[in-house]
Amino acid sequence: MSEEAAHMMLVYDDPSDQRSLSLEDTSSAEESPDETRLSLETTNDAIPYIGQRFVTHDAAYEFYSEFAKRCGFSIRRHRTEGKDGVGKGLTRRYFVCHRAGNTPVKTSNENKPQRNRKSSRCGCQAYMRITKSTELGVPEWRVTGFANHHNHELLEPNQVRFLPAYRTITESDKNRILLFAKTGISVQQMMRLLELEKCVEPGYLPFTEKDVRNLLQSFRKVDLEDESIDLLRMCRNIKDKDPNFKFEFTLDSNGKLENISWSYASSVQSYEIFGDSVVFDTTHRLTAFDMPLGIWVGINNYGVPCFFGCVLVREENLRSFSWALKAFLGFMNGKAPQTILTDQNMCLKEAIGMELPTTRHALCIWLIVAKFPSWFNAVLGEQYNAWKAEFYRLYNLEAIGDFELGWRDMVNSFGLHSNRHIASLYALRSFWALPYLRSHFFAGMTTPGLSKSINAFIQRFLSSQTRLTHFLEQVAVAVDFKDQTGEQQTMQQNLQNISLKTGAPMESHAAAVLTPYAFSKLQDQLVMAAHYASFQIEDGFLIRHHTKLEGGRKVYWVPREGIISCSCHQFEFSGILCRHALRVLSTGNCFQIPERYLPLRWRRINMLSTKLHQMAPNDHAERIQLFQSMVSTLVTESAKSKERLDMATEQVSILLSQIREQPVSSLGLRELSSLHRNLT
Repeated sequence: MSEEAAHMMLVYDDPSDQRSLSLEDTSSAEESPDETRLSLETTNDAIPYIGQRFVTHDAAYEFYSEFAKRCGFSIRRHRTEGKDGVGKGLTRRYFVCHRAGNTPVKTSNENKPQRNRKSSRCGCQAYMRITKSTELGVPEWRVTGFANHHNHELLEPNQVRFLPAYRTITESDKNRILLFAKTGISVQQMMRLLELEKCVEPGYLPFTEKDVRNLLQSFRKVDLEDESIDLLRMCRNIKDKDPNFKFEFTLDSNGKLENISWSYASSVQSYEIFGDSVVFDTTHRLTAFDMPLGIWVGINNYGVPCFFGCVLVREENLRSFSWALKAFLGFMNGKAPQTILTDQNMCLKEAIGMELPTTRHALCIWLIVAKFPSWFNAVLGEQYNAWKAEFYRLYNLEAIGDFELGWRDMVNSFGLHSNRHIASLYALRSFWALPYLRSHFFAGMTTPGLSKSINAFIQRFLSSQTRLTHFLEQVAVAVDFKDQTGEQQTMQQNLQNISLKTGAPMESHAAAVLTPYAFSKLQDQLVMAAHYASFQIEDGFLIRHHTKLEGGRKVYWVPREGIISCSCHQFEFSGILCRHALRVLSTGNCFQIPERYLPLRWRRINMLSTKLHQMAPNDHAERIQLFQSMVSTLVTESAKSKERLDMATEQVSILLSQIREQPVSSLGLRELSSLHRNLT
């Protein structure tokens, strides 16, 4: 609390106008119409005092409100009183601290869910009383009581602006927000755009994200019940046309849609191979309905985001999130991911612990960092960028001990001992700091590049939010577009000529097995491995950069069993062997990377072949189309060298002879005839 605020902790009372004041009474009488003129204060004093005069009671309120803002609290109109007799009007008014009084206990209603929000009221006795008087026929308002003793802490200037009384959205800002809502962007993006337009620091707008959500909710003009009926009807129609489409929903006690989740056949197929690590992004809402939206996303073997599923819930609570997780597991045949990345949400955290007990839960670092400007910019000022650089350094450390020491030094250096956001980050450090996560597989989704790619992918789903059915269609279009784009990117990567940089047999072996995306990661490690020295120790190898005299990583290798591990845990974390392990393999005359260290999820697997085996036998025409795509890929891959072409020609000749020995069905002849007609 500032010295000015401490000086203002005063109590005054006019003995000529004693009247009891009970702040337990939270009622407020209706004001009778009173003359309202332009507010002209009769004094410029900063602190209220007994006898201070105002032209209107609104002028007195504005003066006391400004005083409260400087002190670190806000006020509200508490009670009005009038003289005995009819037509006398309002004669006395009380303004109190926003924490005055106590919240009355509500009677519970079993049929109506209760919102268990903690009240800020604590019985504070700070107030200002004004009384109307008429001298020489001119009415005015005089301060007759004032107390500034508070039984709670007063807020600092950078905190008091977040009190509801000081948060306002102007008409022009409302128009901009509604315009942004029509484009489908998130509330968080709206806030960033408004900050840029107004040239204010992040977190310094006169309103919060919650205020914007409440505004959008108040302008909602659609009938959610009718929309829900249309959405369910649409899902059933899709299911009739595509039996592999999956959706689940729940209804509340009134038969209204409560939660709904869905996934596509291509998503389930992708999850079989790439569902080892997933992102469950719940930070978005359907603006038109104010419904929390959850999107399941992963990364395929070409480093391209892939969609797994979508969920809409009515409330962000434990029950809804538990249902969403169960529904998703049902879509994916009960297969739980190894790791899951989410936003910081305590209900979701608890639900994951219940429904995915074997899955390692972590927090998306890019969602945490996005909050830093509003959390720390005002607190740190010019030190903000230096602090952020130190945070990233700590985040990327390998050893837990180094992180703990570094965090302590960082808190001391920047004076953040009492900062609640720092305390919260430290309490949850095992969920976001890499030293605590490196022994778990995350498919590289913690890196800035992939996080931006995932976020851009998710934004495609949010461009249509006028109706629920439109949103479902938009998701389907985006998934189909992404599937096609993914195939194009896969083809483009495969057509690229891979240049070998080391000439090592391990490099050419990996290039033939891994996708270009995964191989580029491994190749970087192979190139850097040449800069490391290898020292054999009692229980393995010590690998150290050639310029270092101390430190290093310990590598353990069992050649007979083909097992190798490093203390840096890069393979466990990304599925790509580290430079330290590759240096040991090279030292041990190993010319191929052991099979177990070339994971299936990073290999050149053909999703078309997998899909072909999973299709129903009666989908003959679609099977032919998929087979044509496989043949096209075969021609493309074979044309890259004379050796490949010779091998393909020989193998296809053998396969063709075997196929001609198989019987021909009448169905196949009809489909073949139809195919020829389409081609001609």
